[in-house]
Amino acid sequence: MLNKRREVHASVKDEKLVEKRRDEMIRGAVSLFKQKGYHRTTTREIARAAGFSIGTLYEYIRTKEDVLYLVCDSIYDQVKNQLQRMDLEKGTLESLRLGIAHYFRVVNEMQDEVLVMYQEAKSLSKDALPYVIRKELEMVGMFETLIQRCVENEELLLNESQVHMLAHNIFVQGQMWGFRRWALQKRFSIEDYIEMQTDLLFSGIKGYETNERKGGE
Repeated sequence: MLNKRREVHASVKDEKLVEKRRDEMIRGAVSLFKQKGYHRTTTREIARAAGFSIGTLYEYIRTKEDVLYLVCDSIYDQVKNQLQRMDLEKGTLESLRLGIAHYFRVVNEMQDEVLVMYQEAKSLSKDALPYVIRKELEMVGMFETLIQRCVENEELLLNESQVHMLAHNIFVQGQMWGFRRWALQKRFSIEDYIEMQTDLLFSGIKGYETNERKGGE
């Protein structure tokens, strides 16, 4: 199955030690991939950044591509765990606004990781990439749920395709803070960015508010 999680081989049997060493490896790799890119980074450099020898590194992975896979998998897990704190069921425009702000702040906290993910995920093998893509779509699906609850609660009047498109717009605009920060941070703080992007998003869906909601304002 193409989108099944890939098993990364480790010769060490202590699962807690494997997790600890791989976390150290991931942190070192993120810094190196950001500076040099995946292809120009060597496994020896990853080992040095992680604080152990090249021999130790190969006790926890087999190839450099294993490291990239672990990096992408870890980043998506961290973002998804943070997004699960959103209130997906309330079904109000305020809960949608709060969900957007929460997601954008998560991206701000993980700027380096988001940048590496977008730059380097394309280098994953054909068996690993579909799994990583599915994890991203699961996160987009959280926003679809959030928006759909607004539709069901008669706060918005959107069809299925519009809900899907809006969810992707929110997801990409959050990540834009990570990969366009070199330009954006010269003019905006993260709070400025959240306010402006949310206002722009909401102005785009203004015409889709239900008559009942418009009449109540």
